[in-house]
Amino acid sequence: MLTIGAKAPFFSLQGLLEGKEGSYSLKDFLGKWVILYFYPKDDTPGCTQEACDFRDSMTALSEKNAVVLGVSKDPIISHTKFIQKFGLPFALLSDPDTKVCEQYGAWKEKSMYGKTFLGISRTTVLIDPSGNISKIWEKVKVSGHIQEVIDSIPV
Repeated sequence: MLTIGAKAPFFSLQGLLEGKEGSYSLKDFLGKWVILYFYPKDDTPGCTQEACDFRDSMTALSEKNAVVLGVSKDPIISHTKFIQKFGLPFALLSDPDTKVCEQYGAWKEKSMYGKTFLGISRTTVLIDPSGNISKIWEKVKVSGHIQEVIDSIPV
């Protein structure tokens, strides 16, 4: 379980940033606020809205020295299409074996139409420039979430 003030769990995942495929880890972003958000699936309505809200707020986030990293189980090819379709200017990382989702508490039991299954629960973790957990949002409701995140990052 994650704790506010604790060191954020280390990760290294394949992903895309500015059109470049590579391996990205938390240490690559030390010195910046990291908005690590976990989402269920590329190019679905709620996930698209969330990604576009982050995209549309990049100026405000950049002014606060923040970067956005999206994480899902989707493969790189899916991330490539999602980034291109919506002009997403931040990294999308692939966690096919859900290890990072599990470390950050985003891999949970869910239910839909009476069926129970494991999946990614929409979760956002704000990590401070020193690599410590500053804030955690679980079961994120997309509407209004971006403003909560922006307001949580000190100037």
